[in-house]
Amino acid sequence: MPVLLVVLLPFAGAVVAALLPTRARNAESALAGLVALGTAIPLGLLFPRISAGEVVTERLAWLPSVGVDIVVRIDGLAWMFAMLVTVIGALVVLYARYYLSEDDPAARFYSLLLAFMGAMLGVVVSGNLVQLVLCWELTSLFSFLLIGYWYHRRDARRGARMAFTVTAGGGLALLAGVLLLGHIAGTYELDQVLQAGTRVRAHPLYPLVLVLVLLGAFTKSAQFPFHFWLPRAMAAPTPVSAFLHSATLVKAGVFLLARLWPVLSGSDEWFWLVGGAGACTLLLGAYLAMFQNDLKALLAYSTISHLGLITLLLGLNSTLAAVAAVFHMMNHATFKASLFMSVGIIDHETGTRDMRRLDGLFRFMPLTGTLAMVACAAMAGVPLLNGFLSKEMFFAETLFASGNTWIEYGLPAVATIYGVFGVVYSLRFGHDVFFGPPPQGLPHPPHEPRRWMRVPIELLVLACVVVGVAPNIAIGPVLATAARPVVGGALPSYNLAVWHGFTTPFAMSLVAIVGGLVVYLRAANWFKARGRRGAPLVARLDGQRLFENGLARTNLAARRLLRAASTRRLQVQMLALLLVASAAGLGSALVVPLGWGDRARVPASPDFILLWAGGAACAIGAAYLAKFHRLQALILLGVVGLMVSLTFAWFSAPDLALTQLGVETVTTVLFLLGLRWLPRRVVQDDPRDARSAWWRRRRDFVLSVLAGTGLAALSYAMLTRSAPQSISPFFLANALPVGGGTNVVNVMLVDFRAFDTLGEITVLGAVALTVYALLRRFRPPRETVERPPQQRLRAAAAPAETAEDARGHLLVPAVLVRLLLPAACLLALHLFMRGHNEPGGGFIAGLVVAIALVTQYMVSGTQWVEARTDLQPTRWIAAGLLLALATGLGSLAFGYPFLTTHTAHVTLPVLGELHLPSAFFFDLGVFGVVLGSTLLMLVAIAHQSLRAQRRPGAAAHEGDN
Repeated sequence: MPVLLVVLLPFAGAVVAALLPTRARNAESALAGLVALGTAIPLGLLFPRISAGEVVTERLAWLPSVGVDIVVRIDGLAWMFAMLVTVIGALVVLYARYYLSEDDPAARFYSLLLAFMGAMLGVVVSGNLVQLVLCWELTSLFSFLLIGYWYHRRDARRGARMAFTVTAGGGLALLAGVLLLGHIAGTYELDQVLQAGTRVRAHPLYPLVLVLVLLGAFTKSAQFPFHFWLPRAMAAPTPVSAFLHSATLVKAGVFLLARLWPVLSGSDEWFWLVGGAGACTLLLGAYLAMFQNDLKALLAYSTISHLGLITLLLGLNSTLAAVAAVFHMMNHATFKASLFMSVGIIDHETGTRDMRRLDGLFRFMPLTGTLAMVACAAMAGVPLLNGFLSKEMFFAETLFASGNTWIEYGLPAVATIYGVFGVVYSLRFGHDVFFGPPPQGLPHPPHEPRRWMRVPIELLVLACVVVGVAPNIAIGPVLATAARPVVGGALPSYNLAVWHGFTTPFAMSLVAIVGGLVVYLRAANWFKARGRRGAPLVARLDGQRLFENGLARTNLAARRLLRAASTRRLQVQMLALLLVASAAGLGSALVVPLGWGDRARVPASPDFILLWAGGAACAIGAAYLAKFHRLQALILLGVVGLMVSLTFAWFSAPDLALTQLGVETVTTVLFLLGLRWLPRRVVQDDPRDARSAWWRRRRDFVLSVLAGTGLAALSYAMLTRSAPQSISPFFLANALPVGGGTNVVNVMLVDFRAFDTLGEITVLGAVALTVYALLRRFRPPRETVERPPQQRLRAAAAPAETAEDARGHLLVPAVLVRLLLPAACLLALHLFMRGHNEPGGGFIAGLVVAIALVTQYMVSGTQWVEARTDLQPTRWIAAGLLLALATGLGSLAFGYPFLTTHTAHVTLPVLGELHLPSAFFFDLGVFGVVLGSTLLMLVAIAHQSLRAQRRPGAAAHEGDN
């Protein structure tokens, strides 16, 4: 199976999981488990090739012109992380089947979990830096949704928002750093970037690149001072915490440091920034973990500490330290995932995670207690467990760090103090929860969980024991394979033996274990009591409070700026936009002088002059009549649009003329429907108001003349340029041989610039959904202008016109329009089918059908739209977007760049030979989005009209307009 398909399998599984019944826990968990195993097994079978030094690579052309392709690159480090993600992911899926309640929406949970697994796989196997950043931000997005899974809880919403704000902000910094790194290396391909370390470190931009990349890594891996978001993410369901905080999300930052270690390490800046942040995080996380009374909070701060340990090792500029860092990544994933799952069982079976209420659980949960205590011992670094081996390697590396006296003596001291703290919080977890008097007043009577809920913990704890007892056999080949790409060459000499004799690192381990035991025995109750007030010395430095205060101050400043620089009046906003746009255009003309081209001028045509004289007269009339009669102004504005359409036809642009005509028709109708909600024109009796309006109109006239003159000058300069100065000859020459069509405009839209078109129809669909959502919540204000008494009496005496009466008045046009509807659909089909070679296409075809439906709406009333439930505008939008996207992905499946067009000639029995480009299906997607968006906005207006008709006094209100 191609590796790319294996990597994409979780995303496909996420889509299928989202479509399954939301309460089908068995089906959802079975699907997610099969997807995780179906991804892990093919990747695991690659180990013989990876361990032999091969780098498995697959490439899919994406944007080859700018050096950005979809590249799957699996070396030892990527393989190790991919196995952690998929194997622990499969165990989490099994665990979650028994953890989630029947009321939890399983479809959403497993869909998001699989999508996150796919995003994390994308990070670790990316062979292109831009692709890595894209997947990096996807992990932030999906983790935000997973952390906020229980969105009815306030702490979940706040924790998700905090995690996303910090990690996504760091992702933006990482994007800037990656772009600079690719600029320095001359490529974004990871293979070549990894070989450009000397050039990168010698470049003047190296410090800036380093800071930007480290911002991305530190925010994702919760390094000081960005550590505060991780404990607040514990509001997520425990399976999510076990997955995100052991093998995936928080490991992405240290993975990035290890991935770019051959490129960025080896400098003093790297040592002080990475090593300094790691040392601070190491001590701070372990110190804060000792004072936590919530089990998940304790594990969260211990995770921060262990991530600091890995970061410190990577910052020491030592190849052996880098090997130790990779080793601890694997060990930490196993014992931390098992501990999170143990906490989930305790919470699930007792109803609480508060250590002040949990005592003596071992007599009720002996199997779970044994597993949790073994995992705690591995976390504390007890001999014969995997955590001891990597921690001893860490102690040894701190002894060999050289530099000044502070480093040579300070680093071993920091490591030993960390070891003491680690033993203390491990004892707090293992002893305080499982030993002591029987618990009192628990929400649920404690008992062992169901058998299969405990199986994932048993497998993970077994791995901790096997690696701790026989490391060379159990983990030696995997560690060598994973560490080799990190050091960028031959591995240093190291020994994974369990016993190295009475060495200094072993003495440091003994000091840490004995010291931690003594501290715990003397201060266990003080830690528990102090946890209510926070840790001493740093209790006031609450990262959450600082973050929320900063966010509140930012929002307050934004509101003040909005009040100072904004207004709710549309006229003032349009004035500001025109002023800014005019100033930008004038500034650009001053920087790059605007000059006329040398293209031969075409003699003026009387017909064209007459056409534009009429258009100018209508434009002036529309501006003048807007003051008195909006409907007449709107009609004249429509005539101006018609003149523009004729101008496009005059300049041999029939596609643009058709599109402009369709857009003008639709927008004019929408404007007509919106006229009823505009406020009444009020006669200004105050002389000061009249004088202000007089000056405002003249100001607007001057601004419009200046803006219009500038646009006319720009258009004239563009039209007089000779063809070799533009890109049009390329499209004219390649439309037929490359795009397979003679209609250059359509070929550009669906082939050469198809990616732009995909973005535009996505925006169009989003706008339609936004308009629909806003109008459904919009309540038009009641008319506040007083009418003369005679008008009030006539309105009260006149019978209210019903919807049936209004429909009866337009009965004959309604019948005619219904006859027009199939003709319009036939015309749209004709325009659509000829669009690749003649004027037409999906956009104009969608507009034609939309116009036909608009006219039906106008003559049949809002009830017609309400009754047409089979139209389903949102499904048209969704189907159109999916079809356009599937067309692009289809080209990827055949090894071509995204949205590459292929033309086929198909011979059918009756129709004969058909010219069928793959862009036909993309154009069909455009048609669906245009039609669905227009209908959706009409439905929104229909809702408003029905509300207006159903409100008391609506008929009299409408009569005023």
